[in-house]
Amino acid sequence: MDLAEAVVRWAGAGATAVVLVAVLLGLWQGRHRQRGRGAGPGQRIAALPFWAYLLMAAGYLGLCALLWWPLPVTPSSPLRAFLLIVGPLLLFPGLALVLWARLVLGRSYGVSGSLGAQLYTGHQLVTSGPFRFVRHPMYLGLLVAALGGILAYRTWTPVFVALTFVSFIFRARREEQALAAEFGEAWEEYVRQVPTWAPRLKRTPVALVLLAWLSRRTSTSMIAHALCNAGGRLITLVYVWWTIWLGPGHFLY
Repeated sequence: MDLAEAVVRWAGAGATAVVLVAVLLGLWQGRHRQRGRGAGPGQRIAALPFWAYLLMAAGYLGLCALLWWPLPVTPSSPLRAFLLIVGPLLLFPGLALVLWARLVLGRSYGVSGSLGAQLYTGHQLVTSGPFRFVRHPMYLGLLVAALGGILAYRTWTPVFVALTFVSFIFRARREEQALAAEFGEAWEEYVRQVPTWAPRLKRTPVALVLLAWLSRRTSTSMIAHALCNAGGRLITLVYVWWTIWLGPGHFLY
């Protein structure tokens, strides 16, 4: 089991690095674009030079490194097996969702903050890809990946990342203010059709098949079976509707 955990953790680190590079590349590509409409007193954050973004990213990563201490928990062998299954089922689809949304945004990708957001001149309202299902898929993907990271790594760093989701709520509000002012009725129609965070859940027999499979695979003991029947099924159901309805796989438009 130690080897399986090591493989998952190294793969998660590699996937996270790929997403980080994609985000920084998007900021690099947008550094010379002309700024358009904004919202909030902190909208000038988009005008910062690229080295400032690199400095902030380095500071954030440094803080994450300082918090890389194990959580005060020692799971039993059955629980470790359960976490080894559920953690990656959240971590990797969450990262894939972030990357998918970033690529779909293309030239509309930029940076925002809790105090302000700014669009580009000629900005396009993106409603394709994961934006067909939720209005802020990158933030949602980060939360899902962080929850998976808590289970897979069991350190304080993913806990910290998950808690920063609160700031994403304020960012999303600023972004939507700018989008509403820029696109008017088109934005209002999009808001009526697409939820903010959670995609609309539809019933599917595939979910039942995956839940049954997980139950059989983790029923090596009475403890693991009980965990599967309770928390495991709920978490797996969340994973199922993200992967089925959102497909494979800061400032979200």
